[in-house]
Amino acid sequence: MPEYGRHIQKMIEHVKQIPDRDKRNEQIRAVVSVMAILNPQLSEQPDYMHKLWDHVQIIAGFDIDVDAPYPVPAREAFTAPPDVVPMPKEPLAAAHYGRNIQNMVKVIAAMPEDETRDRMIKSMAVYMRQQYLIWNKDTVSDETIFKDIERLSDGRLKVPSHIHLESISEKEKFSRPGIILPSGQDRGQFRKQGRNKNNRNNRNKWKKQ
Repeated sequence: MPEYGRHIQKMIEHVKQIPDRDKRNEQIRAVVSVMAILNPQLSEQPDYMHKLWDHVQIIAGFDIDVDAPYPVPAREAFTAPPDVVPMPKEPLAAAHYGRNIQNMVKVIAAMPEDETRDRMIKSMAVYMRQQYLIWNKDTVSDETIFKDIERLSDGRLKVPSHIHLESISEKEKFSRPGIILPSGQDRGQFRKQGRNKNNRNNRNKWKKQ
């Protein structure tokens, strides 16, 4: 267990070789105290001492003969492969919206037509417009978003005619995950600076050649 380091591993291996049982128990308790210092975040978890003694058994290879205050865990509990997480098989109809939006559209489409449903449609449309602007263009019409909602719902969800999206403020900035725009800079300026930088790099390479 790399979080404890090689010295703890050597200490436990040394304790295993101590012939006197009382001395062996004394030394392993001291090792557990050091492990608690090296891994302090465990103290915030319930039964953290139980976890520390389980870690002793893992590091020792489950064959250390000491009087532990907790039962020795089964090796299979730590060596068995984790359960396979089922992956969704349904393909994404629009990758820039993501699977959550696709699922939300289906849930809302199954709801009865009332005021609550209309509010949910509008909130989802606002979020979809934000995702669209992150991955596609600088502007997008309400009609495009509404058509995407209808398409994602297989025609079961039509946006009521009284729903309209508020205009986007010029101060709004939408950037792709992992891209942080400098303060006061919009997406157009960010892209323009990137193109200018690439052009300068290409000119410098040409001069060197």
